[in-house]
Amino acid sequence: MSKKNISQEKIIQAFLSSAFDRSAGATSLQDVAANLEIKKASLYNHFESRDAMYDASLSFCEKEIGQVEFLSQKILDSVTTGKTSAPAAIKKLIARYFALFDSEPLFKMYVFVHTEQYFNPAALKIVQQQIETITEDIKKLITATDNKASQKSDKEQKEIAASITSLILQQLDAYIAVRKETIRQNPETGNGSLFELPSDNNIINRAARMAEALIASLI
Repeated sequence: MSKKNISQEKIIQAFLSSAFDRSAGATSLQDVAANLEIKKASLYNHFESRDAMYDASLSFCEKEIGQVEFLSQKILDSVTTGKTSAPAAIKKLIARYFALFDSEPLFKMYVFVHTEQYFNPAALKIVQQQIETITEDIKKLITATDNKASQKSDKEQKEIAASITSLILQQLDAYIAVRKETIRQNPETGNGSLFELPSDNNIINRAARMAEALIASLI
């Protein structure tokens, strides 16, 4: 691959792929260079060090994950107008959200960030932002119509939304873990075709049912 075809984003994607296979801590500059089929020295044209590459990867993930929408305006409008109940809406939202993270490159970003949150404050911040975004979206959803939740204080509404968010992300973590193991057991899929493997609908449906039941009991 010629030098002109290498960009910082391609290097970051290669770093994330290697981190997915080996862990971020075990990923070296040589691993990234081998992934890109270039000389290790070429990486220094874009990053001054491995740490700089790692930090840039976190910043890239923060931007990309931050753009992932949980609650769509279409579904919120449907709940507000009474066409869809909040519990029914949450089932659709969970299936959609899981599907977004069940594809490249978000899958690898999720694994990277949610693993690194235990070692790096910047990664933890990304996870916290994700939690805050979903919590705020769920708060909008459960208060979109006149119900028990809409009559509660703002603090109580946030607590309800936070409980539902926690459940959703616990199930998403479980889903990602199962999917990662499936990928390990099917190495022949490789990049590109990696996520042509069928989704595990059992986990998705279980998460949706649990969240649906929790919302129904709270509102």
